[in-house]
Amino acid sequence: MSSNWKKDIAILWAGQFFSYLSSAVVGFATILWLSFETKSATVLAMAAIASMLPQALIGPFTGVLIDRWDRKKIMIYSDLFIALCSLAIGIMAFTDSVSVGSIYVLLALRSVGSAFHGPSMQASVPLLAPQEELTRIAGINQMIMSVSNIAGPALGALLLTVANLGFVMLFDVLGAIIALVSLWFVRIPPAPRSAESIENPHVFREMKEGFLIIARNRGMLWLFAFSVIVMLFLMPIAVLFPLMTLEHFNGNAYQMSVIEVIWGVGMVAGGALLGILKLKTNEVVLINVSYILLGLSFLLSGVLAPDGFVWFVVLTALGGIAGALYHSLFTATVQRVVAPEALGRVFSLFGSVSVLPSLVGLTATGFIADKIGVVYAFLYSGIIITLIGGLAMFIPSMLALGRAGVGKKE
Repeated sequence: MSSNWKKDIAILWAGQFFSYLSSAVVGFATILWLSFETKSATVLAMAAIASMLPQALIGPFTGVLIDRWDRKKIMIYSDLFIALCSLAIGIMAFTDSVSVGSIYVLLALRSVGSAFHGPSMQASVPLLAPQEELTRIAGINQMIMSVSNIAGPALGALLLTVANLGFVMLFDVLGAIIALVSLWFVRIPPAPRSAESIENPHVFREMKEGFLIIARNRGMLWLFAFSVIVMLFLMPIAVLFPLMTLEHFNGNAYQMSVIEVIWGVGMVAGGALLGILKLKTNEVVLINVSYILLGLSFLLSGVLAPDGFVWFVVLTALGGIAGALYHSLFTATVQRVVAPEALGRVFSLFGSVSVLPSLVGLTATGFIADKIGVVYAFLYSGIIITLIGGLAMFIPSMLALGRAGVGKKE
């Protein structure tokens, strides 16, 4: 491990900030463009599916390649690939030949690039930084992503009002170039590989090994299972926030934007908290606490009176903080427990599995809003997520993952 690891991490994250920001700009601008052009909820749902499904389908395969290949080169080539996709759409926009179908293709191809880039990034951090710093680094990463998710939509809307879609796509290309330059100055050590994987590489055998790393570690299996269940109940709520503001609190567009921003502010605060503090508490216990806080924020929102919008803002901020704590602590725990040579497969597998609840939640949102009701959706989801956090406190094998100096890596 380099003695200049702090410098390497700082350079890496500085470049990735611009990559995250430009991706957030493009994502929101694309949604706006589709909304203006089609005014169709079905089109927006299809766009969301196009942006997630490829990553879910190819994740287990990409994980094997991430653990085999140079992770720095994977990040460079995936960033470059995503930039070329954006450039192609930009050219179409400048020539007035862009279509809804081409946007679907763009989103699907970008998802393929993300299937390589995200897990490579997560799997590279333990090769650069000491284990005792992984939680703080995960918190800083969450803070950077959250800032991008707050600023990206605002910047995307601004750019689309003063220029066409092609110019926005060029902004994404610029972000990718900055990220590529930063990666050039960072040395990421190669992950160790077993003699068998070098002498006799086999995609399906190595993919199976990734599954077994999770399946044979009872604590890891519980950690993944609870996370997937929480995502199943979280995703519909994430989509229903605007309806909750409009229907239950009789809000307007300004109040809708306040709720969206305050969730992001909570995420930034949660990431900053982990980035500043050196926690001594069992990290899996803190993950469970974050589930409870997230669930309570939804549950209490569901019992607020229509004139309780101010409290809804407070609870939304609490939910954002809890979400950031969960994501950062989950990432750091996996990085600490799983050996570096298998992290690509484990993170890719989790990415694939966790996308499925997102797709289910996305497709079920209309049914939930119409048949159950927005308020009851918040209430019931909050109860279930809170119970999951409480139940997880009584799983010894899972709690063991978060103790300092957990046995040897898998």
